[in-house]
Amino acid sequence: MGARFGARAAILVETTLLRRRAADKLAGLGDISDWLFTDEALQQATAASVARHRARRLAGLLVHDVTCSIGTELAALRSTVSRVVGSDIDPVRLKMARHNLGAPDGGVDLCRADALHPVTRDAAVVVDPARRSSGRRRFNPADYQPGLGSLLDTYRGRDLVVKCSPGIDFDHVGRLGFDGEIEVTSYCGSVREACLWSAGLAGRDVRRRASVLDRGGQVTQITSAEPDDCPVRPAGRWIIDPDGAIVRAGLVRHYGARHGLWQLDPDIAYLSGDRLPPGERGFEVLEQLAFDERRLRQALTRLDCGALEILVRGVGVDPDMLRRRLRLRGSRPLSVVIARIGSGAASRATAFVCRSLGVTPGYADGDY
Repeated sequence: MGARFGARAAILVETTLLRRRAADKLAGLGDISDWLFTDEALQQATAASVARHRARRLAGLLVHDVTCSIGTELAALRSTVSRVVGSDIDPVRLKMARHNLGAPDGGVDLCRADALHPVTRDAAVVVDPARRSSGRRRFNPADYQPGLGSLLDTYRGRDLVVKCSPGIDFDHVGRLGFDGEIEVTSYCGSVREACLWSAGLAGRDVRRRASVLDRGGQVTQITSAEPDDCPVRPAGRWIIDPDGAIVRAGLVRHYGARHGLWQLDPDIAYLSGDRLPPGERGFEVLEQLAFDERRLRQALTRLDCGALEILVRGVGVDPDMLRRRLRLRGSRPLSVVIARIGSGAASRATAFVCRSLGVTPGYADGDY
């Protein structure tokens, strides 16, 4: 290849590898087989399913993506909105977006502009500030490019959607003056992002939303506007570990109330019930005991456990190290849920030996 393409060989190899990586992440945005990428742009690009979910919420509107990069959000938006405009300050990424989208014939208007200097009016603004630099993630919203505070100030009073890291401090967002909805989205078991929706785009009386997307395109949503009357009781037949988007959005009690479940402890995200919610993965309780490695090993040996999944909350246990110390030799796959139940002097580490039922979520490289 070097003899044929000379100095361009390395670029061609990198482009081919990036297209292969993009094939799964961006599937559903059209033919991406000839798209152009940079490694950093592909890392930050929104997964196609998540981008299409956001585009459906913006259906029928005039939308301006002010950090359009190589065009992935635009590719999703152009199929749902009335008109879409894209802009970016980086001329190279803007040229890539023009190529990738077939603009202007691709139904997208593109221009070079700084996100902090608006060039449109009456458009809902979508922003995906850069949270990576030289391959490293930026966790402080002030270090986003552009910074979150500057973005909120620039578009104060306008319809605004801002994609953020799912680990963002929600209280900090409030201190910046944001008073809309925070949506946490997961895809195939992996929490992908927190998205800020200004008041004009937020659901009625909704301050938090969890959106759970599966590989088949189904979306399950729960919001803070729903009831949260979820009692605390001892474990029933099943233990349920809610999707990470539900936990991160602080909607565990709302999810429990919707499905007639209860909490094992008010400060622990595990839920319990006598039946599983539809499509939910659960852990059928076979045995409950105070957590002690010796007693746990005896119980697992008695149940012929060989492969063990360990879930831990509120207890300082390293699952991999514990699994090695247990030295299991059986033939049966089981799960153990370890959680601290109770508060103060009455708290205790409890182990629930379980049989898992349902599909184990897939974990991918989310944008944390």
